[in-house]
Amino acid sequence: MGLGELLLGLVIVWLAAKLAGEAMERAGQTAVLGELLAGVIVGPGVLGLVSESQILHALAEIGVIILLFEIGLESDLGELLRAGLQSTVVAFIGIACPFALGYGLTIWWGKPALVAVFIGATLTATSVGITARVLSDLGRLQEPASRVVLGAAVLDDVLGLVILAVVTGLVQTGAFSLATVALILAKALVFLVLAVALGARFAPALLRWVGKMRARGSLIVYAVLFCVLLAALSERIGLAAIIGAFAAGLILARTEPRAHIEEQLKPVADLFVPVFFVTVGMKVDPATLNPFGDGALRFALLLTAVAVLSKLAAGLGVYQRNVGRWPVGVGMIPRGEVGLIFAGVGLTNHVIDETLYAALVIMVMASTFIAPLWLKALYRHP
Repeated sequence: MGLGELLLGLVIVWLAAKLAGEAMERAGQTAVLGELLAGVIVGPGVLGLVSESQILHALAEIGVIILLFEIGLESDLGELLRAGLQSTVVAFIGIACPFALGYGLTIWWGKPALVAVFIGATLTATSVGITARVLSDLGRLQEPASRVVLGAAVLDDVLGLVILAVVTGLVQTGAFSLATVALILAKALVFLVLAVALGARFAPALLRWVGKMRARGSLIVYAVLFCVLLAALSERIGLAAIIGAFAAGLILARTEPRAHIEEQLKPVADLFVPVFFVTVGMKVDPATLNPFGDGALRFALLLTAVAVLSKLAAGLGVYQRNVGRWPVGVGMIPRGEVGLIFAGVGLTNHVIDETLYAALVIMVMASTFIAPLWLKALYRHP
C-alpha cells in the first residue's frame, strides 16, 4: 500500500466513523455502533472503499491498546476492591452463566472445544462504559442498583481480561487442559499483581520527575510510553498486549496527575480508537449471514439470545432488598468494546472463522443496542 492510498483510506475511515457515530449519538445510541456499521459499509463486504492493510491493522492495534489504557485510567482500583459482596456475586454469575451457555451452544452447533471455550469467554464481557452512560443520562447513577451493576461490570472487565489472557495462551499452545489453564491463569494474575504493585510504588516518583520537564507534551508522551512498555512486556510473556495496557491505566489512575493524563489522552484516543472499531466492522462480510445459507445467521441469533438471557441471570444474584434485579440484569447485557476485542483476537489467531466472527459482531451490536432501550423503558415504567 502506497502513502497516497493509506492517507485516502484514513480519510474514509475517520470520516465514516465520525458521521456514523454522530448519527447514532443523535439517535440515542453509542457512537461505537455507528463506527462498526461504518466499517461494514466502507469495507470489502459492501462498498469496498477501504481494505485492511498491514499498516491500517497496526493503527487499529494501537487504537485498542489506547482504548484499554483509557479504560484502566477510568477504573478506580480502590473502588474495585471495595465493590462489595453484592457486586462480586453479580459479577461471578455474569461470567459463569454466559461462559457455560456459550460453550454449550457452540458444542451443540458442532464446533471444537477450543472454539467453544473462546465463544463462551467472549460472552463474559460487559461494557461498563455503555451502561454508565445510559444511567448517567437517566440521572440514576447514584441509585443502589446502579452502584451494584457498575461495580459488577468493572469486575467483569477485569476478570474478562484475565480470561482473555488464558484463552490467548490456549490458542498459542493449541491444547486445552486444566493444567494449561491453571498455568496461564497464574501467569496472568502474577503479571497483573506485580505490575500494579511495582507501578504503584515507583510511578509517583517517575511522574514527579516528568513534571519537572519543560518540553511540550512530556506528561502524555511518558504516560503512553509507560502503557506501551507494559503492553510489550505482556505480549513478550505470552499474554495479550491489552493486559499490559490495562494494568498501566490502573497504575496511573492512582497517581496525582491522573486527570491531566486522561484529558490529554482523549485526542489521541479520538484518532486511533475509531480506526479499531471501523476495522472490526470491515472484517464482517454480510454475505456470511445469508438467511438461506449455511445457518450462520441462525447461530448469530441464537448467540444473541444466549448473550441476553445469560446476563439477565446475573440479576438473580441480587439479594439486597433495596436493589432491583431487572435494572441490574439489563445493565449487564451490553458487550461493547471488550466483546469486540475478544472477537478480533479470535479471528487474528485463527481460532474462529469469518462466519463465527460475523456472528460475534452481530451479537455485540445487538446487545449494545438492546440494553439502553430496555434500561430507559424500565426507568420510565418502574
